[in-house]
Amino acid sequence: MARQAIIRKKILEQHNKGSRLRDFILGWQDGLVNVLGVILGVVAAAQTVNVVLIAAVAAAMAESISMAAVAYTSFKAEYDFYKSEENREKREIKEVPQTERSEIRQIYRKFGFKGALLEKIVKHITSDKKRWLEVMMSQELKLAQPHTTPISIAAVVGFSALIGSFIPVIPFLIFPMGTATWVALILSTCVLFGIGIYKAKTTVGNPIKSGIEMMIIGMAAAIAGYLVGTLLGAAI
Repeated sequence: MARQAIIRKKILEQHNKGSRLRDFILGWQDGLVNVLGVILGVVAAAQTVNVVLIAAVAAAMAESISMAAVAYTSFKAEYDFYKSEENREKREIKEVPQTERSEIRQIYRKFGFKGALLEKIVKHITSDKKRWLEVMMSQELKLAQPHTTPISIAAVVGFSALIGSFIPVIPFLIFPMGTATWVALILSTCVLFGIGIYKAKTTVGNPIKSGIEMMIIGMAAAIAGYLVGTLLGAAI
């Protein structure tokens, strides 16, 4: 039992690490891509460093707050749904235990257990209400228990979006407008490619393919911002 508990703990740690990585990449990529698109659009339309910086900082702040809010509300919905289902299962275990035992029996019968061994498993699981509830949630409802909070998810996504947003801004603090634009493009492309490689190495997939996909998606969004800025600049 101790060994099983250690294994479960390690699995949960890896799952949580993967979830945090996903949230961090989501915020970082979204922040970088959106602000780069804004910068290129403003560069094409305005051709003024001060305007570019003001627009970029405003976009970065708005993006990080927006991403944090979206992450909070979406994860809170999942969190609340899990808790409501958990409370329902607790109530059913208390009010209709025989029905819930039958459901446990059906679950493990599908796994190939039968006879005395099946009854022993059912008795073991239902002898502990906490264990019983965990099995019902994971095996019957296929729901994983949240091991973080909506606020922590929002903080990770919002902070990573803020970091990503300022990557394409840095060159405009150092170089002239023309040089800064190319440096921002190259730097952002390299960062997106690196994020894609890192994501594949820490999860699954081909690192080079993942890097190229991340780079293409980001550059497509940035080019769209540049085209919009060019059109608006010509119109104005």
